[in-house]
Amino acid sequence: MDLQKQIKDYIASQPEPKRSDIEAIHKLILIALPKSKLWFLDGKDDKGKIVSNPNIGYGIQTIKYADGKTKEFYQIGISANTAGISVYILGFENKKYLPDTYGKIIGKASITGYCIKFKTLKDINIEALEAAIQDGVEQTKQ
Repeated sequence: MDLQKQIKDYIASQPEPKRSDIEAIHKLILIALPKSKLWFLDGKDDKGKIVSNPNIGYGIQTIKYADGKTKEFYQIGISANTAGISVYILGFENKKYLPDTYGKIIGKASITGYCIKFKTLKDINIEALEAAIQDGVEQTKQ
């Protein structure tokens, strides 16, 4: 199936207001990363077993594992979850950076070393989310 169609179908499959929020974040990321590689992960492993929520990825970076192996993966990702939406900002080496830098200004969200999770866009400061995304992209530019 065409990647653009997979992404469109995934967004369309979400209930409102999550659908509109994911569509808005998708557009925001496309503006921030206009020529970036798009990804769609359906959440299934090689055997077809569901191992995660489906997610849309943007950009590309090389992840280096402790054993020396590398893998190409996205820089920014978004996913619907049961409680709302997760925005993944991958590549920060300091796992305290994201919560320390954006935790106080993002609004009603939980933040880990690589994920900002919130119920709806109206609960958060969209400018802070956009700044965190831009920051993450800068950290992982190749």
